[in-house]
Amino acid sequence: MKNLVGIDRNKAEKLVVELNVLLADYEIFYQNLRGFHWNIKGKQFFELHEKFEEFYNDAFVKIDEIAERILTLEGEPLHTYTDYLKTTEIEEAKSITDGNKCVEVIVNNFSTLITKERLILSIAADADDEGTVSLMSDYISETEKTLWMLNSYLK
Repeated sequence: MKNLVGIDRNKAEKLVVELNVLLADYEIFYQNLRGFHWNIKGKQFFELHEKFEEFYNDAFVKIDEIAERILTLEGEPLHTYTDYLKTTEIEEAKSITDGNKCVEVIVNNFSTLITKERLILSIAADADDEGTVSLMSDYISETEKTLWMLNSYLK
């Protein structure tokens, strides 16, 4: 049996589960970025303060897109921090003020996100879910470039 957008319901349910993990990951990543933006200190303050804001604004958009995709697949997006913390694969970052340490955490967080995005891409392709495939493809391309740049920054 198919849902309203023509995706097999069982496959859509599997996608909803994985998308909710990604949603939880992005929510905690977003909050990590906010903390870095607020608490960064040192000579890299100006460049990193601005970069962290760019990253959290992008994460904010992705959070909404992921939640809306879950709804499109007839699922319910997680929406409490209790659920996010139970579900996420990203650790909370607290009281980090060193720029390089912040960037290292961000690289690790992006690595977690891209791994999840690739898994969802594979599941979505198997379900003939072009909407989710397209979304994940866009995220993966962007994340790959960002990871390259951040790793270059750290060297």
